[in-house]
Amino acid sequence: MTDAGFNADDIDTSKPQSARMYDYFLDGKDNYPVDWEAAEKVISFFPAVKEMARVNRDFMHRAARLIAERGVRQFLDIGTGIPTEPNLHQIVQRVTPEARVVYADNDPIVLRHSEALLHSTPEGGTAYIQADAREPEKILAAAREILDFEQPVSLSLVALLHLVAEEDDPYRIVSELLKSLAPGSYLALSHATGDFDAETWERVVEVYRKGGTSAQVRSRDEFAGFFAGLELIDPGIELAERWHPEPGGQYGRSEQIPLYVGVARIP
Repeated sequence: MTDAGFNADDIDTSKPQSARMYDYFLDGKDNYPVDWEAAEKVISFFPAVKEMARVNRDFMHRAARLIAERGVRQFLDIGTGIPTEPNLHQIVQRVTPEARVVYADNDPIVLRHSEALLHSTPEGGTAYIQADAREPEKILAAAREILDFEQPVSLSLVALLHLVAEEDDPYRIVSELLKSLAPGSYLALSHATGDFDAETWERVVEVYRKGGTSAQVRSRDEFAGFFAGLELIDPGIELAERWHPEPGGQYGRSEQIPLYVGVARIP
């Protein structure tokens, strides 16, 4: 399932785009000179940003695997980004081949590569929705075509909410999405923070905003607000590398990666 056909004219290469910049940080190929320029400005302010992108992706893998191991068979990943293997469905279908996964993103270049997200196991299923995170009702309506909302669903908003400005009310978006989920569902989040170097992150945020992308780092307390009413699983809110670290998971950097993460269950 995709929401619309791909049209190359929909890709705007006149200004940088967050998904393409993230792809650049991961050494991907789906980015353009305008993205390189903006990404290199970010790197000049925060040289560890490429490691941060990898740390974030590794958290997604660990969180998805843990939730699948806890018996969840349905996943809704919003803010998917350009596919980079292994994708979420590849992680969870290794644990449970019958898992069903719905991806959602609003970037036309992600739509161009959405076929890579649809190669499910025979027992499971995947789908892609072209939709904006600020339209949770549209995402939920389309997701119901493949997911059973009477059963637990894992909602993944990884590296998304720091691209949602305050005026778009990210707390409302998360609340609207969670209201549709059954007890026993999970929420997995990661979010950049300026808690350790506010001045640097003001500069990074400004690069995104000048390119037309909303950006907003948040404090630990602000991040915790997204989990209101939920049961955080151990170790609670933590820096990404400290959340269920895997043996040998070192990134060889001398500075802290300012990325809060958490996974919580709907009681």
